Amino acid sequence: MAAVAESPAAAAAAEDREPQREAVPGLESQRRQIENGENGRGPPLRAGESWFLVERHWYKQWEVHVQGGGQDPSTFPGCINNAELFEDQVNWRLKKGLVEGEDYVLLPAAAWHYLVSWYGLEHGQPPIERKVVELSSIQKVEVYPVELLLIQHSDMDTAHTAQFNRTDSIGFQEDLECAPSPSTDLVLRTAQEQFLVSPQEETRLWIKNAEGSFERLCNTRVTVLDAALQTGQVVIMETRNKDGTWPSAQLPAMSSASEEDEDFQGQPGICGLTNLGNTCFMNSALQCLSNVPQLTNYFLKNRYLEELNFCNPLGMKGEIAEAYADLVKQAWSGHHRSIVPHVFKTKVGHFASQFLGYQQHDSQELLSFLLDGLHEDLNRVKKKEYVELCDAAGRPDQEVAREAWQNHRRRNDSVIVDTFHGLFKSTVVCPDCGNVSVTFDPFCYLSVPLPVTHKRVMEVFFVSMDPRRKPEQHRLVVPKRGKISDLCVALAKHTGVSPERMMVADVFSHRFYKIYQLEESLSSILDRDDIFIYEVSGRAAIGENSREDVVLPIYLRERTPARDYNNSYYGLMLFGHPLLVSVPRDRLSWDALYHILLYRLSRYVTRPSSDDEDDGDEKDLEDKDNLPKPGHVAGGSSQDPGPEQAGPSSGVAGGSRAPVDNSPGPSHWPQRARRKHLFTLQTVNSNGTSDRSTFNEDTHGVSFSSQPYIAIDWEPEMKKRYYDEVEAEGYVKHDCVGYVLKKAPVRLQECIELFTTTETLEKENPWYCPNCKQHQLATKKLDLWMLPETLIIHLKRFSYTKFSREKLDTLVEFPIRDLDFSKFVIKPQNESAPELYKYDLIAVSNHYGGLRDGHYTTFACNKDSGQWHYFDDNSVSPVTENQIESKAAYVLFYQRQDVARRLQPQPSLSDPPASPACGTPANFEFMDIN
Repeated sequence: MAAVAESPAAAAAAEDREPQREAVPGLESQRRQIENGENGRGPPLRAGESWFLVERHWYKQWEVHVQGGGQDPSTFPGCINNAELFEDQVNWRLKKGLVEGEDYVLLPAAAWHYLVSWYGLEHGQPPIERKVVELSSIQKVEVYPVELLLIQHSDMDTAHTAQFNRTDSIGFQEDLECAPSPSTDLVLRTAQEQFLVSPQEETRLWIKNAEGSFERLCNTRVTVLDAALQTGQVVIMETRNKDGTWPSAQLPAMSSASEEDEDFQGQPGICGLTNLGNTCFMNSALQCLSNVPQLTNYFLKNRYLEELNFCNPLGMKGEIAEAYADLVKQAWSGHHRSIVPHVFKTKVGHFASQFLGYQQHDSQELLSFLLDGLHEDLNRVKKKEYVELCDAAGRPDQEVAREAWQNHRRRNDSVIVDTFHGLFKSTVVCPDCGNVSVTFDPFCYLSVPLPVTHKRVMEVFFVSMDPRRKPEQHRLVVPKRGKISDLCVALAKHTGVSPERMMVADVFSHRFYKIYQLEESLSSILDRDDIFIYEVSGRAAIGENSREDVVLPIYLRERTPARDYNNSYYGLMLFGHPLLVSVPRDRLSWDALYHILLYRLSRYVTRPSSDDEDDGDEKDLEDKDNLPKPGHVAGGSSQDPGPEQAGPSSGVAGGSRAPVDNSPGPSHWPQRARRKHLFTLQTVNSNGTSDRSTFNEDTHGVSFSSQPYIAIDWEPEMKKRYYDEVEAEGYVKHDCVGYVLKKAPVRLQECIELFTTTETLEKENPWYCPNCKQHQLATKKLDLWMLPETLIIHLKRFSYTKFSREKLDTLVEFPIRDLDFSKFVIKPQNESAPELYKYDLIAVSNHYGGLRDGHYTTFACNKDSGQWHYFDDNSVSPVTENQIESKAAYVLFYQRQDVARRLQPQPSLSDPPASPACGTPANFEFMDIN
């Protein structure tokens, strides 16, 4: 019940409703009808019934009159007069604190109307009608309804008072299971009538709480009691703007933009979405979904308001559906060039923590979350019943499929199911007992694999033992799941060098990041790594005492003065490309090692002429091995570079030097035996810093106890004079570098065929056979049984396996029109309706870039104009159909042709002929996406 207090007008209307004066029965008959009859005070209270208040003094006077038989004329009660129950004679508001039996008595509607027909009601007084409500399973007459102050958002200074029972509904007049009782009067409808707002306009309510802040009344199907509304509480009604926004959602920062767009009128749906920071994935998914005609019409026509499910424990209290509806209404209002999806982003992050913050995500993952969230928020099933999944057990497919689909709809019934859900047939066969299990499962989208090549192209540099040959760049085709040995075998075909004489290393920042063993997997090598393959002696190996030769890793360092307060602090900087050099294991002297290395560097290191030699001290000539043993060099530590660092600075084009060592001063370095030596040798660790523990020194030469690293240390002047940096960085390209492994384009139909191919389950995902009573690596086959109105096809471009991670940039050729699924659907088909199996493209989500980064955009066909547009965040441009197909296509949206024809508006005779759906209108300037 709702009323604006009890006005005189209401009283007059009440009098009009009263029955005409009837012949007054005898007093005893009156008493029986009022007190003991079935329409009297005796019947029990029933929720929803009307009862009336009568002032107790008048009622007692009437009782005395009828009990006395009318003998005393002074006992005649006269007209019913409830004046003592009202605070005033204007608003006719009840006094506070009235008590039943002391101040008033309650009469059912029939008894009240009898008394009014016999005695009449005081002129101008309204009847005091109250409803029976059920509170906590107790029936009672609500004498004091909740009195609310109704305010319109556009006029916050004017309040209107209205009274409501606690069982009155806030909004829609539906007897839902989540609403405790049927509604009689609606708060929202009363506000609309009070402020002359059409029921066709979209409105929403806010309440002002005790703290003075405003809280949205999202669920309007609850009662006044469930909404915890109290007498005196302020309720604000807000009406949606014509541009799809809400007045309360206008942020101050957006005021200037909204003023600029106030008079803008564009094509509905041609509206960009602002990138909030790595939210292009969200924008792409939203633009695709926004261009699904039947879903967008569902929101634009406000059908979602009747189906919002606030009671679903699997849902999001209707918040995701409402946030998405706001976006759709703004985008399709035609009043915005672009909108800021900040509220939607906040809602998504609130219900799905993985989307919190501003990290890059996958558009298909967000799409999956959004479809599931919309489904549960709009699920027409308010209470999901338990449904047991049944196997086919030899029954006909059509019977099992019908049962599975009915069971699915018993728990899931929404616009998302109507639009996007189809049915798989899943066949699993046990490899041991041959048991066949057939089930039918619903799906929302198809994730189809791309045909994957088992080959991989790798670029390497080959370094020959012949110092006259420059390093060669090779492009090799190797097995994707191969080993390091496969890489050496492929290189051997180009160079003629035996794979046994090759060593593979990853060079990073002028040092060896890793030296690989032949049995290691190629998956550990990334495409961005700089891989060098060195030719070594066939007798050589690292760490094998049985071999006659040992391979020494060689680094190049330059001694440079570091800036210090006294200029006495010297450092060492790595430069150039490291080497792997085979040397004899036994009786290797320092002088012999020096000449071996000088020979290996002879292509870019010039030997000094006799004029350059220093006379030196004759005593120095007698020094052991002509070259002192490495002295102790104190140096700082250097951490191994991580694989996540940028590309190596030791690439073929050269790079910056990396500091690896420091020493107290030049006096601590080994003294040069003769000036003819261009450099000194120093034992170091794998980082290139000094390490004496690697060598065992004696008077006869050098012996090896573990894998040593040797640094060639240059004085700056000697390096400048004898070291040719340009020649050292030079390399040649083998003929194979010009070869390109062409990737043949793949048809979308091939991907679908691959999706329906029989596969064997992996060890991580076995199937439990009910016959064998154990888990089995069974074979599984998926078939398409029933397709939805709108089919979403997700191309699985991102490949994650235990062997590799990559993005497949294969070009998938997909048709714009007439994608025929008739040969893929195994359900018996209706040959008279071929359009049930043909689809037209309506949207594409694109991904540009690689695994770690990238950018998402959208191609979409406008449902009204049939024109294709390219959506790149807040930028929107028209495009032609021949620009849609690209290697970036990631998620495809197809619409069934019979649905497209059903949704297409029927033109009148005066209308010009419409362009075909998703066609290409003339007279447009098109943007070249590529």
